[in-house]
Amino acid sequence: MASASVADLTVVVPRDGGVEEASVPAVLVPVHTALPVLARARAGGQGHRSTVFWGAAALHALHLVARGLLLPGLSPGDHDAWRTGPLRAQDTEALRRLAAAMPPEAHAVPLAGTAPLRLPDPEQLLRAFLDAVADTLPRSPAAPLVTGGPAYASPEPVRLPEQRAWAAEVAAGHDAGVRLSLRIEADGLTDAADDDSDVTFRAVLQVHSVSDPALVADAADVWAGTRGETFGPRARMDALLALRRAARAWAPLTPLLAAAVPDAAVLADEEVTELLGAGAVALSAAGVDVHWPKGLSRGLRTHAEVGPSEGGPEAGHASAAVPSFLSADALLAFTWSFALGDRRLDRAELDRLAEAKRPVVRLRDQWVLIDPQEARLARSRQDRKVTPVDALGAALTGWAEVDGRRVEVRPTGWLAALRERLEDPEAQRPVEQPAGLAATLRDYQRRGLNWLAGMTSLGLGCCLADDMGLGKTITLIALHLHRQSDAESAGPTLVVCPTSLMGNWQREIERFAPGTPVRRFHGARRDLDGLADGEFVLTTYGTMRLDAPRLAGVPWGMLVADEAQHVKNPHSSTARELRSIGARARVALTGTPVENNLSELWAILDWTTPGLLGRLGTFRRRYAEAVEGGQDPAAADRLARLVRPFLLRRRKSDPGIAPELPPKTETDHAVSLTEEQAALYEAVVREALAEISGAGSMARRGLIVKLLTGLKQICNHPAQYLKEERPVISGRSGKLELLDELLDTILAERAGVLVFTQYVQMARLLERHLAARGTLSQFLHGGTSVAGREAMVRRFQDGEVPVFLLSLKAAGTGLNLTRAEHVVHYDRWWNPAVEAQATDRAYRIGQTRPVQVHRIIAEGTIEDRIAELLMRKRELADAVLGAGEAALTELTDAELADLVGLRGGL
Repeated sequence: MASASVADLTVVVPRDGGVEEASVPAVLVPVHTALPVLARARAGGQGHRSTVFWGAAALHALHLVARGLLLPGLSPGDHDAWRTGPLRAQDTEALRRLAAAMPPEAHAVPLAGTAPLRLPDPEQLLRAFLDAVADTLPRSPAAPLVTGGPAYASPEPVRLPEQRAWAAEVAAGHDAGVRLSLRIEADGLTDAADDDSDVTFRAVLQVHSVSDPALVADAADVWAGTRGETFGPRARMDALLALRRAARAWAPLTPLLAAAVPDAAVLADEEVTELLGAGAVALSAAGVDVHWPKGLSRGLRTHAEVGPSEGGPEAGHASAAVPSFLSADALLAFTWSFALGDRRLDRAELDRLAEAKRPVVRLRDQWVLIDPQEARLARSRQDRKVTPVDALGAALTGWAEVDGRRVEVRPTGWLAALRERLEDPEAQRPVEQPAGLAATLRDYQRRGLNWLAGMTSLGLGCCLADDMGLGKTITLIALHLHRQSDAESAGPTLVVCPTSLMGNWQREIERFAPGTPVRRFHGARRDLDGLADGEFVLTTYGTMRLDAPRLAGVPWGMLVADEAQHVKNPHSSTARELRSIGARARVALTGTPVENNLSELWAILDWTTPGLLGRLGTFRRRYAEAVEGGQDPAAADRLARLVRPFLLRRRKSDPGIAPELPPKTETDHAVSLTEEQAALYEAVVREALAEISGAGSMARRGLIVKLLTGLKQICNHPAQYLKEERPVISGRSGKLELLDELLDTILAERAGVLVFTQYVQMARLLERHLAARGTLSQFLHGGTSVAGREAMVRRFQDGEVPVFLLSLKAAGTGLNLTRAEHVVHYDRWWNPAVEAQATDRAYRIGQTRPVQVHRIIAEGTIEDRIAELLMRKRELADAVLGAGEAALTELTDAELADLVGLRGGL
């Protein structure tokens, strides 16, 4: 089928312990179109269980094809057809386990004519699907890239009736009821033999039953007829076909094809050596296992010890003599150790193995089978030096990759103590809350401070990846204050953040660390003159990118990347320039350390602690591909051991976190106006004040209301004030930039959010903007019908639409929207009770999760002054602002000018 089509299918489906016919609408798609959809369904674990099952089957099929398990043949209609195979016993068992997990709904298939009404056998259905995948991939445009040559199948099936005999032979060989193995026998291996005794090796051919893995016999017995009947009448033919494939994989078996009885082959020393490595690999790919004598010690085990050089400082705790992990000026020793079994070899014994001219050597009264080349390579490895960060990575994971091979690593000295400390951060001495912090940290925030202080004191970068609303900012402020108490860590802190968050950072610092100097390095008049040791410097990613050389010239005590997902692309200019700025400690803050793939995690941690995860390509090969593809569960564990000490991730749902949170957290987010907004704001204020000063009392009130409304609209978005019909939306509003930041985090947490605005026009702009960025949303306003409101509420509560835009007047009361964990007030309603009613759409009976309320305020504007009044003079606000904007019409001209004038900080 070349493309998708729509059809009504009559299928057999399970029902009440039996089956019945059902007619269902269906979209018919080719396998190559369905595969990526099914793979995503399995990876996400979402959707109907039958979809998840076939997603798992799709991944299983792809893994089989990736292993090269593809067989050519002909379909019943004599068309060329690829299928999955040959399957070994463990493959067949895995297939049967998967088939046994097939849910009843996944059995449903179209009825074929007048066939009996029954569900197909799960294993047969699964095998048919695996074969369909196997037939699809060789016909794809990527096939030549995999094979290194022209595609080995035509894009469409071709009828080849003249190839029936060939297909039958292939099918008989690969679908045979037997498989082969080699039993290696060695003559001359006795305890009494001396070191120079000759040892002769023979490879004895064994036949195994595929259907009964316990049934095995020597090929000589099968040919003699003493065991042949057990394997079936085709046993010899099947075994010869299997032997032919094995000989193509490993040439020393070729003479057996000409023997009357293919019983055994005598092996030369070089053939034994080859069988220890590449030969065994090639035979395994052909389905042939190799079994060595049990009494023969085999395999040289290598591990490395990494730590301070001999004679260097051997501190009893991790902090002594620890070099800076952000530099490579201190090197550690990487010392090799070799063993056979659990016995360590000395240099003389290793020399003996390396100088042997044959694969079997007598050592310590024991025969040892080893590849001489492997022994010579081991002896040639000299002690070398590695950087501290490479050594730390090896110590945490327990292994390193050397010359393309994985080697076990054991840390020594202070590196071993450091590993223990990183693996158990709770064991270190708690850090006291800084005296200059004007707040009381919650318990989990104190633990976060303790962790941050411990990591940065070692010169290690780290990432605090708490959920939104858990207080990353205040924890970082506390860390800054703590570091000022030690001359070795004291110094100014540079915070790089999105433009929309700079005002919020300044306010949080002024609120929680009063007296701590803070400046913005932003705008045309930015400077770094007279920088104090304990000062905070705030800048944006854009300014940092433009002025990185100036920032790099400052000896920063700490460098902080807030919303660090902005540097998730390591090749971007933003990421490159950020790397050029040095600091004693680097800290990343983000609620979403991984948004799309593990390479984003690499980018963040490679900035905080360069080199920890190796090069990006190596990281992708070692970890990301295996973890994301689900191919190697152990890879996820290895990556977790490496990453866990450097990334602190707490969710609101974690034990011990949510109980400490108040049920409702309210946050004011101060954002800067864009240049366009600021210019428009000042122009409107200037013209309106001139007009108001000459107006009569009646007209004056109307002009003031018009001014206030216009300023609020400018703060929202210039397009709203200008009433543009087809506006450019992005890049023109500080509020919109912050909303995007909030939504990125909220949606990554799979949470729901209510976004309130007073203005229908602004909601329409938001609706268009969200659609452009691919975010599902819906808008409830005064013109929405009762049925429409109910449908919208149901969709939101069911999780179908994550962003609910609401007109404050139309949706401020009467709705139950408890799926929302976040409420955003895009613009302020100057009556606190009205805002509270809107918030209570989510924070009400039935809500089981903490609710976070975000109020977005344009910094330096009338919104800022009103928010200040609401915060500091709540009782007065209730009296004065209860009537909303009307109360402000009675202000004098001077008071009005002071209220609406645009102030600094933009």
